[in-house]
Amino acid sequence: MITPRHAIQAKGLNKRFKTGRTYIEVLKSVDFDARHGDVTMVMGPSGSGKSTLVATLSGLLKPDSGEVNALGENLWGLRPGRIDKFRLDHCGFIFQGFNLFSALTALEQVTTVLKYTGLTRAEARDRAATALNEVGLGNRMNQRPSELSGGEKQRVAIARALAKQPHLLFADEPTSALDGENGQIVIQLLQRAAKQHDAAVICVTHDPRLEAYADRIIHIEDGRILDDRRTTPERDAAPELIGA
Repeated sequence: MITPRHAIQAKGLNKRFKTGRTYIEVLKSVDFDARHGDVTMVMGPSGSGKSTLVATLSGLLKPDSGEVNALGENLWGLRPGRIDKFRLDHCGFIFQGFNLFSALTALEQVTTVLKYTGLTRAEARDRAATALNEVGLGNRMNQRPSELSGGEKQRVAIARALAKQPHLLFADEPTSALDGENGQIVIQLLQRAAKQHDAAVICVTHDPRLEAYADRIIHIEDGRILDDRRTTPERDAAPELIGA
């Protein structure tokens, strides 16, 4: 049973992939949880299973066995259409490749996602503008990706995720394509999402520079969690978000 402080809990996650005639075990009986208002870093070398873990937690990749309880929902007990709706309503995603549309302005990148949430055109535009201002791009809203730096592109991607006001924010190597200064800006924005918006931020990275911004650091290697340490005092989550 999920507790009021937890946004997500997973038990006994196993996942393997077939390569030729053999199978590679990527997750091996992994237990995981994350809290509202926390930045939880999942760290480990390439191939350790950290990206697969995030995919199973967020409803993108079904585990072979195990359970994910997210915001009071048994995620993998839902029908596929309900899982898609859960992601739309409650999850934000940030990836290292930005995933922006080359023909759209920064403002259009964000409003395009919001039109699927039931907002009117005007409401979507206002919320998109607010999110872009929050990430420091208020004067770059009408620029297309070709006119933006790498750091600015990643901030557009963050604004797109934040505009949905997600309870769960998943970031997979969000700073790997950025220099140190822009990487610091990005992780500070993720931290703000946790502290000011009470999101549970789950960030996959192998960048040790990001550890200073984490509330909790989980190391995974060879499909198993090696250690789990908290770096800041726990704080209670807003209970009304649970089961939202």
